[in-house]
Amino acid sequence: MTTLVLVSHPHLADSTSQQFLKASLPENTDIVWEHIESQAHLDVAKEQEQLRQADRIILQFPLYWYAAPAGLKAWEDTVLTRSFVYGDHRYPLADKELGIVVTTGMPAKAFQRGGAEGLTLDAALAPLAAVAHRAKMTWLPTFAIHQFAYLEEPEKLQLVVDYQRYLTQTQPDSLQARQTWFAQKLPGMIDQLPPEQQATGRLIEAEFAQQQDDIEALADTLSLIKERDDD
Repeated sequence: MTTLVLVSHPHLADSTSQQFLKASLPENTDIVWEHIESQAHLDVAKEQEQLRQADRIILQFPLYWYAAPAGLKAWEDTVLTRSFVYGDHRYPLADKELGIVVTTGMPAKAFQRGGAEGLTLDAALAPLAAVAHRAKMTWLPTFAIHQFAYLEEPEKLQLVVDYQRYLTQTQPDSLQARQTWFAQKLPGMIDQLPPEQQATGRLIEAEFAQQQDDIEALADTLSLIKERDDD
């Protein structure tokens, strides 16, 4: 699977959250990362071809006054032309996944109904969801990062894993999909550990495999029980 990450931020080098996310990109994967505002001139043909080649498209940006930065809107207006998205009735983006990674300076509860911001993130991002609908794309659940500056180290470590899963894990985000993803990624993670920690990593890998087997056995048992109930 090829994932295209389009980052919009007017001051990318000064953004600790965006620099953290860039450093968190998984290695040895088919991920194309691009900063929209760094391009003096948008090559429309190149941008559209990247979209055609991607299986999952991620728009990543900070929330500015309940909307994406102006750079992303300019990119949309230039690249997502009517003739490209749907005008010729070919729909080149159909069935591709569109996900949003958005950072906010407010806590998550501020975007709940009745919260301090007065609207939900879903409402703020509705125009992008409408674009996905028009292009016949699959709209993914939003990946929101609230108040990055206040995250403690364990929370940042969890963010790395969750972010990598959002970019590369099969959707929908089911227990089975998570298990498969971790099973594929664990060996590489262990190889990156210091030599003195790799033995512990192998034990974790073995324990994870055992738990997978236990869960699969439990699922088989539940299926048998359900079949008997349906008889």
